[in-house]
Amino acid sequence: MRDSEIRLRVELDDQNIPEKIFWHATDAPSQGMEEVKAISVNVWDNVQKETLRLDLWTKDMPIFEMKRFCIDMVGGLAISLRNATNDKVMADMLEEVCDRMVQHLNNEYKRNK
Repeated sequence: MRDSEIRLRVELDDQNIPEKIFWHATDAPSQGMEEVKAISVNVWDNVQKETLRLDLWTKDMPIFEMKRFCIDMVGGLAISLRNATNDKVMADMLEEVCDRMVQHLNNEYKRNK
């Protein structure tokens, strides 16, 4: 058996708000820690039968990019659901929500341009 490790490092300001976030995975092609603007980690607690979440973003993460990040997470969730459960109905429902979110964001972008 082989091990793989994912590391996260967060630099906080004096009010514990993330200023910088870094990550590295041993299987990643890059060397060393890479800076990112947001992370979202979900794990399943098999004992409590609930999801534990870690959502962090830096204080300079642009709102438009945060919304794109959330849309990407919903789309990724649809893919995961389809692959893990073969439930096409639920995956399609998530993709429909994702499409509506993209439309909303595109309209918002046009209004604010």
